[in-house]
Amino acid sequence: MRAFAKSDIGKAREMNQDYYYISKDQDPIQIFILADGMGGYNGGEIASKLATSAALNYIQSNFETISKEKEDILKLVKSSMEYANMVVYEKSNEDKNLEGMGTTLEVCLIYNNKVYIGHVGDSRVYRIRKDFIRKITHDHSYVEKLVKDGTITKEEANHHPKKNMLMKALGCRAFVEPDVTVKGFIKDDTILMCSDGLTNMVDEKEIYELIKENYMIATEKLIQKANENGGYDNITAIVIH
Repeated sequence: MRAFAKSDIGKAREMNQDYYYISKDQDPIQIFILADGMGGYNGGEIASKLATSAALNYIQSNFETISKEKEDILKLVKSSMEYANMVVYEKSNEDKNLEGMGTTLEVCLIYNNKVYIGHVGDSRVYRIRKDFIRKITHDHSYVEKLVKDGTITKEEANHHPKKNMLMKALGCRAFVEPDVTVKGFIKDDTILMCSDGLTNMVDEKEIYELIKENYMIATEKLIQKANENGGYDNITAIVIH
């Protein structure tokens, strides 16, 4: 398994509020985390870093103590995100300048050919298998709810004025309910974790083509393409093959 990651400030923002972590090949647990922060001058930057380190530390501290059954690993991922939520929420309450800060959070733990995924917000996890790209996570956004309700189409959602309005984020409230799921991970599968700075600028078909072309340089190519198309937000991509 090989992993590649890159983050870029984009062309419109003054700072990069995205943050990520990827395991090294020799690490005993393979963990990949991506967060897209929001709030205040530097609140988003602090929220994304805090959430990433809190979730990572929680998993690393508790992985050996659990049975390695599917339900227990899923519970661990969920608990790590609930813990990260508490850490960010408490920090925002300590400092007036950080009030209301929050972040999206994607956690992928790979163990025994399975990917255990935790998700809050509108960053995304995709799986590419053979000729298909599939979005595994569901955006916790206002427009995703409208699409689900049948009020607007997927195409209309792409240009909706409230596209970036989140229904759920990490750290904004005392409690959060993350989505957790597990998927099989077989030879030549590719997992993409990305912030909305990529998916708002580059469509899924082009994302698929750039990764299939060469997964080893795909993070650079994806960010380059997002910036060519406007780069209105920070852009982060993690590719796991």
